Amino acid sequence: MGRSMEDKKSSLEIISPNLPNELDRLTIFDKNIQSEDSFTMGIISNALVENQIAEHVSFEKIIFKNVTFHNVSLKYLDLVDVRFENCDLSNMDLRESVLHKVEMVNCKMVGTNMSESTLRNVQFDNCNGSYALFRFLNCKQVNFKNSSLCNADFYKAKFLKVGFNNTNLQQTGMSGAKLKGIDLSSCKLEGLGVTVDDLDGCIVSPEQVMSFSNLLGLIIKS
Repeated sequence: MGRSMEDKKSSLEIISPNLPNELDRLTIFDKNIQSEDSFTMGIISNALVENQIAEHVSFEKIIFKNVTFHNVSLKYLDLVDVRFENCDLSNMDLRESVLHKVEMVNCKMVGTNMSESTLRNVQFDNCNGSYALFRFLNCKQVNFKNSSLCNADFYKAKFLKVGFNNTNLQQTGMSGAKLKGIDLSSCKLEGLGVTVDDLDGCIVSPEQVMSFSNLLGLIIKS
């Protein structure tokens, strides 16, 4: 059977990472990462990465699996064809990074700072990005699904072909992020921080309109 009209409406084509079927294991965190280091073709698994500070590091065709990052700053990070599975990136400093064809699956990103980053063909699936910073994010072909982004901050983020599916956006800040054409009808929106202008053209369910009654100056009569 074909997809329902609802499925077609909510679908968003994301180009997945182009990864080989088999990758050699990499052990690269037994020494300090240096700025402008480059790593290609490998799997990094069951590792604790801590106390690393570097800039302009690049990873291409890499799988991170069961990796915990602690006290790590990798500003201006460049990721191409990369997948993170069951990783903890909480509180990482990833400001002004570039992500292209990247998947984040079952990852914890509480308080992660990705402000001013550029995302192209990126998917977040079943991730916890509560309190994450996505200020001035530039997104194209990006999908957040089955995730929590409560109390995250998308101040003045730019969205083009971006999906939010079954995602918790309670108390999430989206002031200045124009939501025209963005479908939030499957999301939790209580306390979403937006202005009336931000909501122009946004797609919500009838039930969600109640969440914006005060913002719109409406008085709901029971």
